[in-house]
Amino acid sequence: MRRIESRAPGGPETLVLADAARPEPQGDEVVIDVAFCGINYPDVLIIEDRYQIRPPRPFAPGSEVSGVVSAVGPDVKHLNVGDRVMAAMASGGLAEQVATPERFCVRLPPAMPMDEAGAFLMTYGTSFFALSDRGRLKAGETLLVLGAAGGVGLAAVQIGKAMGARVVAAASSEDKLGAARAGGADAGVLYPTGALDMDGAQAFGAALKAALGAGGADVIYDPIGGALTEPALRAIGWRGRYLVVGFAGGVPNPPLNLALLKQCEIVGVWWGAHVDREPDTHQASMQALFDLYAQGRLKPLISARYDLEDAPAAIQALSERRVLGKVVVTVSGVN
Repeated sequence: MRRIESRAPGGPETLVLADAARPEPQGDEVVIDVAFCGINYPDVLIIEDRYQIRPPRPFAPGSEVSGVVSAVGPDVKHLNVGDRVMAAMASGGLAEQVATPERFCVRLPPAMPMDEAGAFLMTYGTSFFALSDRGRLKAGETLLVLGAAGGVGLAAVQIGKAMGARVVAAASSEDKLGAARAGGADAGVLYPTGALDMDGAQAFGAALKAALGAGGADVIYDPIGGALTEPALRAIGWRGRYLVVGFAGGVPNPPLNLALLKQCEIVGVWWGAHVDREPDTHQASMQALFDLYAQGRLKPLISARYDLEDAPAAIQALSERRVLGKVVVTVSGVN
C-alpha cells in the first residue's frame, strides 16, 4: 500500500510518499480501507516531535479517517467487514489502509458522505466533549470561541449554537470571521496576527468585553493559547469555565490570580484520552452529534481537498493558518 511517511523530525517538506506493508488486525483492531483523511493541528506537531505522543519512525501522520472496514481482528465484537466508519488514531491515517482498535471507530450515518465523515470525528467530537462535559454549557449562556474559523473552532461555534448559547467568535481575519458567522456566531472580534504587545492585548481585551457584554463569557473555548489567553481570561464571567483545548499559538502562562478573582475554572480538554478511557460515553456523544447532523445543525466546512501525494501541502497550509474549517486528503475517494 502507499502512505505518507515521516522518517525524521521536521516540517511537511520532510515527508515522503512510500510503499509499506498492508496492516494486519490484531486483537480488537480493524483494518480500514481509507477513503479520506482529515488533517488536524496535531499532524503539524507530531512530525516535528512536538506532540505528546511520539510514534516510532517511520510512521504515517494522520489522526482521523473515513473508510470501509476490510478486515477484523479475533476480538472485535461490533464491527464487520464492509461497515462504513470514521475512526481516530494517534497516527497512520495518511495511508491506503490503517489499523486501529474498534473502540476508536464509529459507524457512519447512512446519509453522511465519506468526505464529511473524514472531517467530522476529531473536531466535532472534541468540541462536543469540551462544551457539554467539561464546560457544562447551558442554553442562554455566552460562549467565546477563539480560533473560531479553524476545524475545532468552527465545530464549537456550530455546537454552541445548537446548545442554545450566544456565541462570540474571535479570529484573525475578516474572512475567518465571515466563516464563523456563517456557522452561526452572533458576534465577531478580530485579534491581531503576529506578536501581541501590551497595547494590542489591551485593545483585544477591550473588544472582547464590548462584544461579550457586562457579564463576560460563561465559557471560553481556547484551541490557540499563546498571547491570546490572558486577555481572553480577563473577559471571563463570574464562575466561568475556561476550556484549554490546544496550543496552536504556544503554551501560555496566564496569571492565576485571575482564576481567584473571577472564581472561574480552568479546565483541560483532551478528547483522545476521553475516548480511550470512557468509550461508552464517547459513543453516546457521537450519537448526539449525528442527531444534530441529521437535523442540519452541524456541517463540516471543507475548504480544500488534496490527493495523497500532495498531503504535505495540506499539512503546510494548516501550519500557516491558511485553512478555513477543514482540509481533507482524498485517498480512495470512495463514498
